[in-house]
Amino acid sequence: MIVATAGHIDHGKTSLVKALTGTDADRLPEEKARGLTIDLGFAYWQAGPGQTVGFIDVPGHERFIKNMLAGVTGIDAALLIVAADDGPMPQTREHLAILDLLGVQRGIIAVTKADRAEPERVQAVAEEAQALAADTGLGAAPVLPVSAITGEGVPELQRMLQRLAGAVGRRRASGRFRLAVDRSFTLRGAGLVVTGTAFSGAVKVGDRLMVSPGGVEARVRAIHAENVEAHAAQAGQRVALNLAGAGLRRHAVSRGDWLLAPEAHGPTRRIDVRLRVLGSEARPLRDRTPVHVHLGAADMTGRVAVLDGPSIAPGEAGWAQLLLDREIGALAGDGVVLRDQSAMRTMAGGRVADPFPPARGRARPERLAELAVRAGEDPFGGLVEAAPFGFDFARFVLAHNLNDAEQAALRRRQGVVFAGPVAVDAGRWQALSDAFEREVDAWTAAHPDSPGLGPVALRRRLDPVPPRDIAEAALAALAGAGRLARSGGFVHRPGHRAALAPEEEALWQRIEPLVMEGGLRPPRVRELAEMLKVDHARVDQVLRQAGRFGLVRRVADNRWFPPAALKGLADIAETLAAESPDGRFTAAAYKDRSGIGRNVTIELLEFFDKEGFTRREGDARRIVREWRG
Repeated sequence: MIVATAGHIDHGKTSLVKALTGTDADRLPEEKARGLTIDLGFAYWQAGPGQTVGFIDVPGHERFIKNMLAGVTGIDAALLIVAADDGPMPQTREHLAILDLLGVQRGIIAVTKADRAEPERVQAVAEEAQALAADTGLGAAPVLPVSAITGEGVPELQRMLQRLAGAVGRRRASGRFRLAVDRSFTLRGAGLVVTGTAFSGAVKVGDRLMVSPGGVEARVRAIHAENVEAHAAQAGQRVALNLAGAGLRRHAVSRGDWLLAPEAHGPTRRIDVRLRVLGSEARPLRDRTPVHVHLGAADMTGRVAVLDGPSIAPGEAGWAQLLLDREIGALAGDGVVLRDQSAMRTMAGGRVADPFPPARGRARPERLAELAVRAGEDPFGGLVEAAPFGFDFARFVLAHNLNDAEQAALRRRQGVVFAGPVAVDAGRWQALSDAFEREVDAWTAAHPDSPGLGPVALRRRLDPVPPRDIAEAALAALAGAGRLARSGGFVHRPGHRAALAPEEEALWQRIEPLVMEGGLRPPRVRELAEMLKVDHARVDQVLRQAGRFGLVRRVADNRWFPPAALKGLADIAETLAAESPDGRFTAAAYKDRSGIGRNVTIELLEFFDKEGFTRREGDARRIVREWRG
């Protein structure tokens, strides 16, 4: 169990942690010299067999609230500390508000310095603290007077913590591994060490992780879990990881980063959240308000785009999109706290509903309805039911940090079709497939000489028009099932072939063998005209008509390729990319492998770029998607 302290400066948080654990959590020389906690401190207590309680001691000074926020995310419980001589103070209230915004539901309220006040005063402060917490997640927390000096109440507090640890239990290691980094340092003989709270999943020595959002890879050399050397660690533990990796330097990992399984890496600069504005705010949270955003151990600036109105009133909740000034690693369910532009006041907080929201149409009624579904108990089932054309399942898996077993469980659900990246209600999927077939049949009946419909035109004939990715997935599934076919950029029924006019057909019968015999380097239009002793314009006209029917594809103004040749040339590009360490290949390498010559290589690769098959990156190219002919 991980417990964070909370409370005003000089109310005895560090002293109480020392009384409970025997460890002084103040580790910085300046902290010891000033008697003031500046940054996060850590201590551990063995509450019972296999039951370790990790304490995160946070600073109480208002100047160091951002350090406090870095420590309280991902905790299991809070130890709210109120001094008997002072009573609740400003940071008592602010820390309590932060815990409530983050959804902390378990904790204990300790009235410290009980030896410095009369019993009546101690009782009055206890009642005041309990009343202060009444409308928060700690409303049911027990209150206990203690003294770190005399030891009064400390044994009873330890018993309370033991019971709390038993109630919390060990977190399930669900999802992929994520650790919110709150410290990064180097040790002589060991190298880079990072510490943090494990939010999800499990990690073991030898695992490869990703620093997010930076994208640097690292390998786990050694692990300390709850201050003990271990071979593995999991969610709910304080963890220190000794890392190694090519290009991994201390500056590559810092507070606010995540260490996570590579599959959980998805940097974002927009997140949709359900925000609750504190009732203590003097004015509403308005659209485009500049704020400090705290998520995990990160602190960054950004703006609030209010989605369901011009503002969110104090004490009320509403939907907002946070527009961040730099990338962050955020996933659904992560807690968020907002502070004002000067980082002097906590304003609002809530939970991430969608870490990968759209930039356009973010405030449309249907989008707000989708956000309500995403924030519900069963977001997957809700999206299947609500999304008329399904949703991106791969993005859902990333957003919700699902491991392989959790994905497989969703794929076994009845009434859901998975096609490519899309998950969609089976009934709606069938209706969409039927609609595509009807439109193709109707077009063919009205235009028997046509090669078919282009996928964009076909998609736009439906009402409502399905999104492009959903339509592509449906057409690919129909083609795979043999119900529709695609050739030359047209969609049609299998076996359908549009007819050329008799004169064009006669000339095509002479052109086709020459084009096919050319293999990976078919003759140019001028060369075909000379070989056939036919006017250049006439040959070009027939090739254009054949291109409409999908019999050939124009790669350049003077060169046409049969689909089979293009497939072979695309295969060469895929092979070169697969053989390259960085997944890229050069035009020179392609020319040498294909043997088609420099000019044809340049024409062909530019054609591949236009088709979206490859993307040019400097002097090299990368495969973007599979070849679709």
